[in-house]
Amino acid sequence: MAEIRLERVEKSFRNSVVFRQFDLIISDGEFFTFVGPSGCGKSTLLNMIAGLEDVTDGKIYFDDIFVNTLTPRERDVAMVFQSYALYPHMTVYENIAFPLRMKRVRRQTIDSDVKRVAQLLGLADLLGRKPKELSGGQRQRVALGRAIIRKPKVFLMDEPLSNLDARLRIDMRAELKRLHQELRITTVYVTHDQEEAMSLSDRIAVIYEGAIQQTGSPYQVYAKPENTFVGGFIGIPPMNFIHGTVAGTDPFRIELNGLILSPQVGRLPSGNRVIAGVRPEDITVSHEKTEDSVEVTVRIIEPAGSYNWSDVQWHITRVKGKSAVASHLKAGRKAFMNIPVGKMLVFDADSGERL
Repeated sequence: MAEIRLERVEKSFRNSVVFRQFDLIISDGEFFTFVGPSGCGKSTLLNMIAGLEDVTDGKIYFDDIFVNTLTPRERDVAMVFQSYALYPHMTVYENIAFPLRMKRVRRQTIDSDVKRVAQLLGLADLLGRKPKELSGGQRQRVALGRAIIRKPKVFLMDEPLSNLDARLRIDMRAELKRLHQELRITTVYVTHDQEEAMSLSDRIAVIYEGAIQQTGSPYQVYAKPENTFVGGFIGIPPMNFIHGTVAGTDPFRIELNGLILSPQVGRLPSGNRVIAGVRPEDITVSHEKTEDSVEVTVRIIEPAGSYNWSDVQWHITRVKGKSAVASHLKAGRKAFMNIPVGKMLVFDADSGERL
């Protein structure tokens, strides 16, 4: 296991700057995830940690050891990729054993280690099979086994579940979580799937345009996004953003579509324009009018099992909220929406930063 430290790391490709002055510490034994949209630089960052990409400037340390000039093997990292990259002519046993055979480990040790890892991953009954005889989930577990058997300092995983179907992804997420709890090896994970990042990680770094937008626990980045990008990227469905203006500063009040509200803020905005952020699950839509509700027009009803997501039009603003299945709301009809001020976050409209 190892602590990973990046100090003022920069990366450029010709005239394109990917990262500027990148600082980060990943704790020993932590499951840390880089999450962000496609093309934001997540995989490049992982490859620099692995030693597959050179840094343009800055330093990378594993447990205070400078590793910029070390190869992936010398850094003692094990990578699991999106593609399983198994040897098709080898059995499951031979694929898992391969890293140890390359190290010329004794045959008895290889045998006991392969069986231990196979038992850990539920592959004990599949050791004699070839990859073509396995399901996608089983192949991914073999790829994990090949990484685990090396007992590396660091696991690096680049979207390892993206080739699996929805049910298998959920099963493999639970498997990865269990493995990390048992092995406690420092794990750096890359994904564009924020639900995957939330369920697996001790901490998350949300990356956009070559910079960390926010680092924190899954709860922190969900409940207290530092800016509108994080608020809109983390959460399914994404956060509602409602544009408004400052109606007063003592006490602080904002105006949203004619409605005056007094949300809590830590500081005042730089100008007069604000953006109110509210999670869809915190907004209630129903056919019953209450003292605090506003009238809206229902646009779309999306059944979600025990409840519905309701897209509504509130003046010029489109908002998504939650409604009861029994409410029988219909598209094109009027309804009433309740926005809890206590759950509202306010962002500066100019900078996008949370106030």
